[in-house]
Amino acid sequence: MPRFAANVSMLFTEVPFLDRFVAAADAGFSGVECQFPYHHDSNEVADKIAMAGVTLALFNAPPGDFAAGERGLAAIPGRESEFRESVEVALNYADMTECTRLHIMAGCISEDHRTRAMDTYLANLAEAADMAQAAGVQILIEPLSMPGYFLTRPDQALDILRRVEHRNLALQYDFHHAQRMQGNLAEFFENNFASIGHVQVAGVPGRHEPDKLGEINWNFIFDMLDAHGYDGWVGAEYNPRGGTLAGLGWAKDWGIGVDAKLAKKRR
Repeated sequence: MPRFAANVSMLFTEVPFLDRFVAAADAGFSGVECQFPYHHDSNEVADKIAMAGVTLALFNAPPGDFAAGERGLAAIPGRESEFRESVEVALNYADMTECTRLHIMAGCISEDHRTRAMDTYLANLAEAADMAQAAGVQILIEPLSMPGYFLTRPDQALDILRRVEHRNLALQYDFHHAQRMQGNLAEFFENNFASIGHVQVAGVPGRHEPDKLGEINWNFIFDMLDAHGYDGWVGAEYNPRGGTLAGLGWAKDWGIGVDAKLAKKRR
């Protein structure tokens, strides 16, 4: 049975960030993930996660200047020291929260950096994988359907994994981005199962609930994960069409949704 982790950067935004861990637990999630926890002290985040009784499955390393449009540093030449510092910060949060997976974002690359970006990316990933291995944390890379982003296709990510050839580096396979950029979801997953360290789900189009209103057959996808013995977390990383709880009908077969305690609170 799939183990779903609520992405609390996108779900349960009806409450403040630090309250979303218990909100996810009350809705039936045993795991959570987030994009960037760095606006809060690592001890405070860890305490809230422990109090909620959930597992933090994944978060992203610092992306650089997010407000200025930066989405990672790993492939940007000339910022290697800043990248190394960002990994150190992320590993501190991973240690405090007992999280064992860290997504390293490649970054959006300008044309004047493109010729050196690949060498920079490969070297930074190898160093990050070494740093994280010592801490018991797996490094993940994820293709994103984002204009200007360096890593956009799953087959490109596989080539990166082969070239770095590090045992502590794996693919974060987001079915939403993969469908938009490459498709052929089932065949890719089946052929490259051993390289996948984490998966995420969201509908296409719209990045909403993984339900029947999009073009992906989610029942087939979830059955496929089970059939291949995938025992990792499935990150629910989507923008609810309405309220988070109202949109959890897709997950009711796995015991996720409005439980009796929450229903009683609203009456």
